[in-house]
Amino acid sequence: MYARIRFFRLALIGLLSGSLAACGLFADTDPRFDPAPLTEYAPSLAVAPRWSASVGSGGGYGFIPQVTGDAVQVATPSGSVAALDLASGAVRWQVRTEPLSAGVGSDGQVTAVVTQSGEVLAFGPQGTELWRSQAASAVNIPPVVGNGIVAVRTSDYRIQAFDAASGKLRWEVQRPGPALALRTSMRMRLLPDLLLAGLPNGRLILIDTPTGAVRWEASVSAARGASDLERIADVVGEPLIVGTQVCGTSYQGRTTCFDISQGGRPIWSQEVGSATGMTTDEQRLYLPDDRSRVHALNLTDGGGLWVQSALLNRQLSAPAVAGPAVAVGDFEGYLHFLSRADGALMARLRIGGGPITSALVGVPGGVLVQTGDGRLLRVGAGG
Repeated sequence: MYARIRFFRLALIGLLSGSLAACGLFADTDPRFDPAPLTEYAPSLAVAPRWSASVGSGGGYGFIPQVTGDAVQVATPSGSVAALDLASGAVRWQVRTEPLSAGVGSDGQVTAVVTQSGEVLAFGPQGTELWRSQAASAVNIPPVVGNGIVAVRTSDYRIQAFDAASGKLRWEVQRPGPALALRTSMRMRLLPDLLLAGLPNGRLILIDTPTGAVRWEASVSAARGASDLERIADVVGEPLIVGTQVCGTSYQGRTTCFDISQGGRPIWSQEVGSATGMTTDEQRLYLPDDRSRVHALNLTDGGGLWVQSALLNRQLSAPAVAGPAVAVGDFEGYLHFLSRADGALMARLRIGGGPITSALVGVPGGVLVQTGDGRLLRVGAGG
């Protein structure tokens, strides 16, 4: 019975946060939450698709392309898993499996996805299936692969590590979680011998990958408010690492940076959160907040540099740096390019395929975009 109640709660918050902001819930009754209309401006950046490939069908927050060397790995909810040439988009290998809930994670040798029943699948460098292992519960966040493990974060707030060669469970770490959690753009990150992950309780955790020992844990943002909805403070997007600095951002919360070389001491914290995540050019952090205002923060001290409100309530994706711009996708399938220097609108490109919910991935000279209809595009920015 408890499991059914928990599933209902997770499904409910997934629906309520389909736009991942209050605008999606109240837009019909309160014009303050209406998406801003697109405005005309003089483009100052040339953007165009370099290639486009159909890799399956469907999309979602748990599906983010991953670049390894000169290849890009990609998966879709329909059960398609593929590796493409990054320069041309040509398919190097492709396999079909059962419907998926999350993917992909890859180190170029092992590529992992998760089925809707919580089974972790691993494929070799030519798409040959290596092993299958059952996760503790559903997985809606892309796995990560490296350091000899395939790691997943499950819906019951466990991080589980499977041996990359055999699929045997090596360790797991579990933390208590809130009554409600978001289904949004979230990712874990691997460092040499370490795994960094955000949690639904507003915390970051650093785990030793050989042993599963927790090396460090700290709060990005504390839950606030009287109701379960008001108290959602999930760490969203991918935690960022620049030198010895680790940064995380949370939904309706804060963005906080820590110094790992000093035991994880907080360096700064700003009252700016995000619904989908952030990116960095190693001088600034860029993030769309819960109302799709895009912020630039100084990486050194968290000081606000600019805010762009022209895309208010357009349900923006996690951003990526693209040449002189920072790129975001919106609910109508548009890509927007904003100046990294001052936030000015530089270019706009209609991608189509429904809302862009997958996090954008920066590549040399542009971005990778995975669409809601199962396409992967490489878009060039600046030439």
